[in-house]
Amino acid sequence: MFDSTLFHSRRDKLASRIDDNSFVVLFSGTAPHKSRDSQHHFHVNRNFYYLTGIDRQNMAIVLTKRSGQIDVTAFIEIVDPEQEKWTGTRLRPAEARNISGIETIKDIRDLNDTIGRQLVDAGLTTLYLDMEQSGWDQNPTHAHHFAADVQKRYPGLQIRNIYNEICRLRSIKDDYEVSAIREAIRITKAGIENMMAHARPNQKEYEAEAHFDFVLKSSGVKEHAFPSIIAGGPRATVLHYEENDQTVADGDLLLCDLGAAYSHYSADISRTFPINGKFTARQKEIYEIVLLAMDETIAALKPGMTYPEVNDVTKATFARELKRIGLIQTDEEVSKYYYHSVSHPLGLDTHDVGGREFDWPIEVGTVLTIEPGLYIAEEGIGIRIEDDVLVTANGPENLSSDILKTVNDIESFMARHQ
Repeated sequence: MFDSTLFHSRRDKLASRIDDNSFVVLFSGTAPHKSRDSQHHFHVNRNFYYLTGIDRQNMAIVLTKRSGQIDVTAFIEIVDPEQEKWTGTRLRPAEARNISGIETIKDIRDLNDTIGRQLVDAGLTTLYLDMEQSGWDQNPTHAHHFAADVQKRYPGLQIRNIYNEICRLRSIKDDYEVSAIREAIRITKAGIENMMAHARPNQKEYEAEAHFDFVLKSSGVKEHAFPSIIAGGPRATVLHYEENDQTVADGDLLLCDLGAAYSHYSADISRTFPINGKFTARQKEIYEIVLLAMDETIAALKPGMTYPEVNDVTKATFARELKRIGLIQTDEEVSKYYYHSVSHPLGLDTHDVGGREFDWPIEVGTVLTIEPGLYIAEEGIGIRIEDDVLVTANGPENLSSDILKTVNDIESFMARHQ
């Protein structure tokens, strides 16, 4: 369990990256409307959560830096007991204070008036907002709407995007974050083993998925890191297959890409195993090439590398081995059977911040995936193996190394559960 000093330290680091006489406003988010009187499930804004530990909607924090002095106020929903009969118990000010370490707690309805008074009385010149933008067509967030409103009311105020600075902090994991990822991996491991133990020929993909989900629910996990991919036979050659509703025939491989989330920190694991518990000679041949690519890529991983450089190691292994077995003739043909990158950062988001889009080198403290795969559509074989790795000053540490992975270990485990 974390304590509030963790979030206090993170906020101090963020404050060191902003100008004096400025303030930061961050929102927790609100669940979007579904239909009638129902909403979609709420997912807290990960940057807000990273800096507060609070997982509730319709909340905000204001961090002010003036003459080097840092002040933080949290704005939470405060409702009367009668309303709580319908909505459930809301976060109390004392609880918000205990979680976040923020002493000053106010009603969210006072947010705009409080900011207005600060702008008049404190002489603040710059407003920082988390204006994450994934593309031209992304729907505006609360922060985008807030920026437009503030700019209209206070045209002399400079508005800047704090998103990249928060991402820079999040890209290096602290001890608590690593421990949370380890726990997510531990639960994921148990779920995968339950799938393997109950695998049978002619099983539906969703039946295999149910055995994974049962372990997560039984472990108190309320969210998956991402929608599970449970792909049998030729469907495993489709990278983001998610229907999970077909029959896995005797002799097929089952590719599973899945993960639990613990305190919102993700595990992202892929395993591929034969539904009948025994690899064919061809399946074993391709599988061991993928496993070799994983081993060689992890061994080469070191601080200072870029994600494309890590991927180049994987591609070189595949080129060498696929030429050896006669599947390809030239290095360029690798892209016919391997057409994704081998790695991405992992953390509060499964595809976490600090990846290729920032062009930042991999640093000590980065947690990332290593996930080589080969997809031979003409043979109906798709194999991906994925582990989660921590980059340390003493070399890479495979956080998921004890999840069954070799041919012998998989076959032996499944034989004991037939």
